[in-house]
Amino acid sequence: VVSTQSTKQWYQRRVRGRLGPALQKNWPAAQQTIKGMLGEHRYKDGFQTEMNRYEAGRILGISPNSNPKRIKDVHKKLMFQNHPDRGGSPYIAAKINEAKDYLEKNVDK
Repeated sequence: VVSTQSTKQWYQRRVRGRLGPALQKNWPAAQQTIKGMLGEHRYKDGFQTEMNRYEAGRILGISPNSNPKRIKDVHKKLMFQNHPDRGGSPYIAAKINEAKDYLEKNVDK
């Protein structure tokens, strides 16, 4: 099993090697881009107070325009991992359910 830190280092070396000299000149900006790609800036400010399409998509980790089957599958997987009866947080489970309900109710048909 590879640790998260070594995975990040591997990815940085891979990107750095592919882009070569152009990347070497602007490495600090490239590092910020890589951090964003690895998801280090997710949920920096916590949840929004009112649910919207963007927030629901972020919670479920899918596009807000996903089809109902995808929404249901992702919700089932997340609830299996985060259900309060299995040691998960009731607040997180409520947010996952709220996101699913919002996207199902507002799905583009």
